[in-house]
Amino acid sequence: MASQLWMQTMVKSYSHGHEIYFDGNKWRYTDTNAAIDGQERACRRCGQMPTREGYDTRLGHIARATSACCGHGVEDPFVLLLPTTNKPLSK
Repeated sequence: MASQLWMQTMVKSYSHGHEIYFDGNKWRYTDTNAAIDGQERACRRCGQMPTREGYDTRLGHIARATSACCGHGVEDPFVLLLPTTNKPLSK
């Protein structure tokens, strides 16, 4: 019988600068293995929680933004904006 090699892939990401991983069921914080389950942590860089609307406190609301992040001391900041157009959107 041929031996089989099973490789487990760990899916990792960051939540407000804190490393997280997916255990196949839930997202968990890497440092404590605690499930995130809606328990947000403060930004690793500035120590502030997101706004009630979920925006990064350092950035706030950015008009036309579809996504934005201050980087939380882990990555470079970015803002993704909706394209501008002079034409009405199709229905």
